[in-house]
Amino acid sequence: MKLKVEMPLDKGFRPLALEVRRMKAETKGSKGQDLIIGVERTGGATFVYKTRIFKDGSGHDRRNAKYAERIAKSILWVAGGFRIIVAGSEKVGNYIKKAYTKKGLRSFDVGFFETVYERPFEVVSVSLKDAPKEKKVAGSIGRHLDGCRIGFDAGGSDRKVSAVVNGESVYSEEVVWHPKLQEDPAYHFDGIYDAFKTAASKMPRVDAIGISTAGVIIDNKPMVSSLFIKVPEELKKKYVQPIYIECAKKLSAELGHDIPVEVANDGDVTALAGSMDLGAEGVLGVAMGTSEAGGYVDTDGNVTGQINELAFVPVDYNGKSMVDEWSGDYGCGVKYFSQDAVIKLAPEAGITLDPSKTPAEKLNAVQKLMSENDPAAAKIFETIGIYFGYSIGYYAEFYDINHVLIMGRVTSGKGGELILAKAGEVLKKEFPKLYKKITLHIPDEKSRRVGQSAAAASLPLIKN
Repeated sequence: MKLKVEMPLDKGFRPLALEVRRMKAETKGSKGQDLIIGVERTGGATFVYKTRIFKDGSGHDRRNAKYAERIAKSILWVAGGFRIIVAGSEKVGNYIKKAYTKKGLRSFDVGFFETVYERPFEVVSVSLKDAPKEKKVAGSIGRHLDGCRIGFDAGGSDRKVSAVVNGESVYSEEVVWHPKLQEDPAYHFDGIYDAFKTAASKMPRVDAIGISTAGVIIDNKPMVSSLFIKVPEELKKKYVQPIYIECAKKLSAELGHDIPVEVANDGDVTALAGSMDLGAEGVLGVAMGTSEAGGYVDTDGNVTGQINELAFVPVDYNGKSMVDEWSGDYGCGVKYFSQDAVIKLAPEAGITLDPSKTPAEKLNAVQKLMSENDPAAAKIFETIGIYFGYSIGYYAEFYDINHVLIMGRVTSGKGGELILAKAGEVLKKEFPKLYKKITLHIPDEKSRRVGQSAAAASLPLIKN
């Protein structure tokens, strides 16, 4: 697989975007057959992707199975769901069905989504005539600027809250906290409620509360979230999942009236903030930090309800690529668009990092070299940029994208500029139609912070 933009490092990289292109080209006409894969989630919402594979029994069954498994994995982590429907190939359907069991290849995924949706995970194989139909339940949340609103952003190292009156932030603060280290749910509840109270004291009244938080959000509840990772499992359902709703209820009781609350994934809120700032739709936001986080606002300006967990979406088709320790899978975004990517590539660039340092400190060391125009450090960020360009080509299989925002500590300084430049070069040479359509952005720190709180505050609709 020859790339039109040569990799300085990681010569084994096989972009999934090019594998999709290759499969479509090689299975045209009588050589291939249609394959439709759908993922269903709450409320009947169904994400559907149509592709091509070689005809069953034509000697390409193993290739078909590997390819279809990567596609199914991708749309599962883009959309989220409790059911995969495979239409058009019983052989592929049976392979994916075996993979998605509690002892199968994708046992991690099964356990994750059973926790999120609180029901058994299943794979169903059907004929093409019974193929799943796309069903969208995109919600028109956000962009509401009227009234006195609290905007809260729950981060892993600090929490931010803003008092927003008719779209203008009249007060904001950041408070250091350590939610990922705390076992007691009361620590989290008290911190969130204290932020609400502080913001409420800066306005004549509170009409609504909007919350941006890490995690998979279902019905305003964080079903799975890294912020509460230390809270014992037996306490999460009772205390963690309803935590934002209960904090809003307590403030409502204190102020003597019901306050609407809306909770959204922080990636989606970041994309919403970017969409509001740009005055544009079809915005994919990607944060490159300790992991890879994603968010999306569709071309109608809506948050879709998809989970957009891009950290677990595969981007590299090379079966010998780096394995994520948590999910046990290879080639996934977390190892390509995070501080782990920088650390992974450092030895390939000839840079030795102190093994006693934390991942964040190792990233800082490489970024310091980058600030000094070190050519070895530049190769690392060039490589990540090339990864990203090809991955945008793959993400565009599942998202209608007009704008891409990149942010997070990996994109700070000269490294971020290089990532963006190389990604643009890949789009221009490999995906010229996307290059003409998609604009790449790095928001400045001030607009990102202010925009995030204002966007969070805008989430709920105030009903008369």
